Amino acid sequence: MVDLDWKAKMVTPKSPKLSDKSRSLVPPLSRVGDLIPASTSATLAYEQYLRLPELSKLWSGRDFPGWKTESLLRPALQGLEITFRFVSLVLSDTRPYTNQQEWKRRLEALALHQIELIGTICEEESSEVETRGAAPIADLSSANGVLARDRSMSEVWKAPGATSVVNRTSEASLLPRLASWHKSEDIATKIAFAIECQMQRSPFTLGIGEPNLSGKPNLEYDLVCRRAELHALKKNPLDIKNLENQTLFTTHRILECWVFAARELLSRVEKRIEEKEYEKSASDCWLLERIWKLLGEIEDLHLLMDPDDFLRLKNQLAIKASESGSAAFCFRSKALLELTRSSKDLRHKVPQVLGVEVDPTGGPRVQEAAMKLFHRRSDCSKIHLLQAFQAIEGAVKRFFFGYRELVVISMGSLEAKESSNGIAQAEPADQLSQIFLEPPYFPSLDAAKTFLGVYWQYQQFPEKFQERCS
Repeated sequence: MVDLDWKAKMVTPKSPKLSDKSRSLVPPLSRVGDLIPASTSATLAYEQYLRLPELSKLWSGRDFPGWKTESLLRPALQGLEITFRFVSLVLSDTRPYTNQQEWKRRLEALALHQIELIGTICEEESSEVETRGAAPIADLSSANGVLARDRSMSEVWKAPGATSVVNRTSEASLLPRLASWHKSEDIATKIAFAIECQMQRSPFTLGIGEPNLSGKPNLEYDLVCRRAELHALKKNPLDIKNLENQTLFTTHRILECWVFAARELLSRVEKRIEEKEYEKSASDCWLLERIWKLLGEIEDLHLLMDPDDFLRLKNQLAIKASESGSAAFCFRSKALLELTRSSKDLRHKVPQVLGVEVDPTGGPRVQEAAMKLFHRRSDCSKIHLLQAFQAIEGAVKRFFFGYRELVVISMGSLEAKESSNGIAQAEPADQLSQIFLEPPYFPSLDAAKTFLGVYWQYQQFPEKFQERCS
């Protein structure tokens, strides 16, 4: 294996001594900006509009103390359930100028994406030895083929000589109701088969209308999701005569559900890093990256809102940058800002993962450790985790850049420029762009890959490299 002792070799005549040109390849190690929320009144109005205090109680409830995945899975299932309601709202819209066909496609894709993430979350149940079997499930084989009168059940199949399998369907979920409505039957069928596919690696299935051909135990969906309590919060507190009001209300409730789930996932990442479970931490980080992409997909639903109705709603709700320069609408979500900060703060875990301390004099100690790890592959689980860290960075920046473009398309470029108080001590340009243009969150990893690339350039073309650096 090629030695990467850069301190020793970079000063010898036979080694590629980096000139000012090559050093310029490394980005400056400037400070990542701190996010500043919107005003207290704007944040409070946002929370009251979405009824977040009441939703937070549902998300934070612990009905199954021995089941660690509850705090992560419940908000995810509630986000999916709100999506089912969204499908019903869109297909019930009587306005002749809405693009119902594209709405159906987008909501179907959104539901499938959420199911994919939920399936990944449930896979953890089989890998966690401590909590294995702690999920509240119903063993369908114990019914002995008898259909209960007090629950919604239907027999799936019975193989010759095998135990009859009875598939129990949730009584509270909206998916079975969508399957019985001619306008949404096709969407509901596709969602049901997606659940069947995505739950293949999970020890149980959701039990909300999927075929369950494997005869798996059903999750006690109604107890976990608490659909009845969620349904009680469906009414918008602001009685505004604008149908896009319900669209905006529902979209941001789905967003907040997944933001809460992402924050719970980040807490688990930090705990697993402390316990040096790097492979599991990497798996969680890749899942977090996918959730950030889902958040962008949820925000993109605003593109389908009618321009005239939406801009009228914008003024009815006073969604506008004030003269003092209040933050963009997304900065009114304290949970989203906290998720962003926590995602950025993963950079503080890099020295711990690499097993080194930060050099107080500013030396490249962390960078050198990262270079050696990448080159020697001494611990692949650490490499996977560090790669996932940087993937999260890319997802965060894409989300805010995409949100800026969304503001431009939905409200006009002037509104995007007025939303300019998201980062402390920033340039006078709009702050959503500033987030995208921030320096790398993981400068040591960035520099390590830069120098590792230079190293391999030298190994392949030593003569050309010497000419370039001279």
